[in-house]
Amino acid sequence: MLETLEELISIIRQRKIKPLEKSYTNKLFNDKKLVIEKVKEEISELIESVEKNSNTIHEAADVLYHLIVFLEANNIKIEDVMNELKKRQQK
Repeated sequence: MLETLEELISIIRQRKIKPLEKSYTNKLFNDKKLVIEKVKEEISELIESVEKNSNTIHEAADVLYHLIVFLEANNIKIEDVMNELKKRQQK
């Protein structure tokens, strides 16, 4: 299950290093305002889908994708976020 997330992160990082022409990920990397807008939009859509009990999985996937692109666009590594979460775990 987590392999899929790791693969997604890897693909996003590859697009950052070696952009593909007409790639949606590349478009997001090239427009920081757009990626911010998309994160906000997708979170809003997820909240709405939960309230309506419809399409939640699709919207959650959109949030994860856009959040990872946002993090990478701002040089925030998901590994660092995971390490922070690990620190917060109660022992």
